[in-house]
Order: sequence, then C-alpha cells, then structure tokens
Amino acid sequence: MSSVLQGLTKSLAMTVLSEIGDKTFFAAAILAMRHPRRLVLFGCLSSLIVMTVLSALVGWAAPNLISRKWTHHITTLLFFGFGLWSLWDGFTEEGEAEELAEVEAKLGADWKADTETTKKNNKEDDDLKKLKRPFLSQFFSPIFLKAFSITFFGEWGDKSQIATIGLAADENPFGVVLGGIIGQALCTTAAVLGGKSLASQISEKIVALSGGVLFIVFGIQSFLSTVDS
Repeated sequence: MSSVLQGLTKSLAMTVLSEIGDKTFFAAAILAMRHPRRLVLFGCLSSLIVMTVLSALVGWAAPNLISRKWTHHITTLLFFGFGLWSLWDGFTEEGEAEELAEVEAKLGADWKADTETTKKNNKEDDDLKKLKRPFLSQFFSPIFLKAFSITFFGEWGDKSQIATIGLAADENPFGVVLGGIIGQALCTTAAVLGGKSLASQISEKIVALSGGVLFIVFGIQSFLSTVDS
C-alpha cells in the first residue's frame, strides 16, 4: 500500500507541475472558448488518460526488457535531466508566451479552415454531408475527436510523458497511473473552466522552478535508494 501511495503522490505532483502552462493546457483552454466545454473536457481528458496508461505500461514493461538496475539508473538520470531542463526554462522565462502564441496560431489556422469547411458544407444536401463525414465522426462528435487528437499528439514525446514512463519503471505502476489521472483531471478541468486567465495569473517562472526542484528531489531520492537486481 505504501508503494502505491508513494507512486501516486510522486505522479500527482509531477503531473500538476508539468502540465500547468503546457501546450496541451493552453489547447484545452482555447478549445473550450470556442466549443462546448463538456466535449472539450471529455476529449482532452480521455486522451490524457490513454497517454498516462500507455506510458505507465511502457515503464512497467521496461524492467522486463532491461535489467532493474539499469532502468533505475536511467530513471535517476531522467529526473536530474528534466529537473535541470525545468530550472533552465524557469530562469529564461520565455516558455509561456511562446507556447501560448504557438498554440493560438495552430488552433487559429484550424478554426479558420473549419469555418470555411462548415460554410461550404451548409450549401450541400444533408444526406450528402453525412456520407462525406469521416467514419469515426458518425459515432463521436468532431469536437471530441479534435480535442482528443490535438491533446494526444501534443503530449506524445513530451517531458511529462517520458517522466511518467521513468516513474512507472521505478515506482508502483498502479499508483503512478492513479496519480497521473488525478493530476491530469485537475489540470484539464482548470484549463477548460478558465485556463487562459488562470495561466496569466500564475507565474510561469515559479511553476517551472518548482517543477525543476521537484524533479531534482526525485533524482536525489532515486540516487540514494537501493534497487534489487
């Protein structure tokens, strides 16, 4: 039980400090300003849960492919590396403006394209529109699919995903998944309910520095802990 709790607390803290002000955080906030919040929340959160579970599964399987000792050392190096990366982002203090501008530009282009497509489709017959719709959108809302795909591919290969893999390799995977899901739910809900204004009130520098310190602490703890071969 203690191993589950340790994995949960580490994963929860890491997720919250990694996701606030992240690309997917801003994407959820901007999408929620243009589409129904319920669909955006459902799409973004579903994507993040799938990503968390997949990452934890990879981390859980890693010790079966590589020795436990090596996965422990790699995880320790990842924690130190991400800690220094976050501290660097905090001291340079350029991340938030660049991330927000990049996400707004990307979603703005998509929004314009969607608007033009909608105007064009409005002139067509309803039956013809139904036939032209992608197969999945017959069963899922296009807004859900958009929120899911933007979040999934935006999170793929991100620092938090790799850190989740490393954490699951070193801690109880169930605790890591549970903590990650709780953290993702908190961050995504905050983003959908008013993430853009919330992010403007929270110092990106403080978040980045806090995340960096947390990763360094995880790295020190991992370095000092013993591991069974």
